[in-house]
Amino acid sequence: MKYSLSILATIAPLALATPFARQSGSNPSVDGLNFVIDGETGYFAGTNAYWLPFLTDDADVDLAMGHLAESGLKILRVWGFNDVNTVPSNNATVYFQLHENGASTINTGSNGLQRLDYVVSSAEKEGIKLIIPFVNNWDDYGGMNAYVTAYGGSDQTSWYTDADMQGAYQTYIEAVVSRYADSTAILAWELGNEPRCSSCDTSVINKWATETSAFVKSIDPNHLVTIGDEGMGLNGSSDYPYQTTEGNDFALNLAIPDVDFGTLHLYTADWGVTNNSWGNQWVKDHAAICESIGKPCLFEEYGIKDDHCTDELDWQDTALAATGIAGDLFWQFGDTLSAGETADDHYTVYYGTEDWDCVVTDHVAEIGSGQSARKYIRL
Repeated sequence: MKYSLSILATIAPLALATPFARQSGSNPSVDGLNFVIDGETGYFAGTNAYWLPFLTDDADVDLAMGHLAESGLKILRVWGFNDVNTVPSNNATVYFQLHENGASTINTGSNGLQRLDYVVSSAEKEGIKLIIPFVNNWDDYGGMNAYVTAYGGSDQTSWYTDADMQGAYQTYIEAVVSRYADSTAILAWELGNEPRCSSCDTSVINKWATETSAFVKSIDPNHLVTIGDEGMGLNGSSDYPYQTTEGNDFALNLAIPDVDFGTLHLYTADWGVTNNSWGNQWVKDHAAICESIGKPCLFEEYGIKDDHCTDELDWQDTALAATGIAGDLFWQFGDTLSAGETADDHYTVYYGTEDWDCVVTDHVAEIGSGQSARKYIRL
C-alpha cells in the first residue's frame, strides 16, 4: 500500500550480533498449499500495521499486540525499513538506515533497529507471527528512491540493477535477518513492499527476486521468504492489474525456487476498477496459479475506503473458500494508543468498533468453524 504516517532516529554503529536467543518451538512453514503455525496447519487471518516499529513507547506496542492476539489474528505485517537521506533533527524520530553521498549506515540505536527489536519481542510474547519487508517501492519511509538519491541512479528502475545500491540493500538484509534468525516470531522475510519496475521487461524483477531470495536463504534457511508483490502480471483479463506493465509476471516469480509463497494485494479504486466484485475473480485467478505451481499464496493487503463491511467481506469469503489461498491480511489495523488514535487512511479498521466486529471478529470465527472441514492439500 502506498501510504505514510509522518516518519518517525541518532546514528549508531552497525551491530550484526543477534539480540534474540534461540527459542524453543518451531518456525512457521508451509505444507502443500497451507501455512503451518505453531503446529497447526490451515488458513490464518491477520493484518497490516506498518507503523508499529516506529512507536517509541513500549507500552503502546504491547497494547496493540495484545489486542491483535486476543482478537484471534495470527499474522502481522510491519515495515522493516525506514530509509532517510539526512539524519532527522529530532532525536526521537525513528529511522533504520541513512543513505547519503554514496554510502549507507544502519541505525542500530534506540531510535533505530532497537524499535524493531521490541516489536519482535512483543510478538514472541503474544504468539503473533511477523512478515518483515526490507524496502519500499514507494517513497514513503524513503523507499528505493532514497537509495537512488544517495547513489546517483538514473531513476527508480535503476535500483534493481545498480551494483552499489544492491550491495547496500543486501548489507541491510543481512543486518536485519541476522538479528532475528533465531526468533520463531518471524513468519517470513519479504524482499520488498509492492516492488514494481515500470515499463521494464519482467526479467528485471525476476532476476532480482531470484538472486535476493537466494541471498536471504543463505543467511537464514529456516524461515520463509516471499517477494511482497501485488500479484500483477497474469492471464485472464485485459485490465491494468493483469498486465505486465509494472514489470511483474506473477507465475514466473512464484516459481522462483527460494520463494516459498506468493502474495497478492487488492485495491479496486486505486487501480481504476469501478466494480468491487471484480476482486473476487482476482483472488480466484491467483489461487489457481498458486495451486498449479504448488505453493500457497497470501492475500496480503486488501481494503475499501470507508466501507469495510460489504464487498470487503465477500473478498474474505472468496479467499477462504479458494484452494491455494492460505490466509489474508486486511489493510490496515488501527488502535487507540497513548497519543490517541493511529492514523486513519480511510482503509483503517479500528479495534473495538463495529467495523472491527465484521472484518475481524466474524471472520476469525468463520475460519475457526470451517477449519476442520477445510481440505488440506499436500503435494
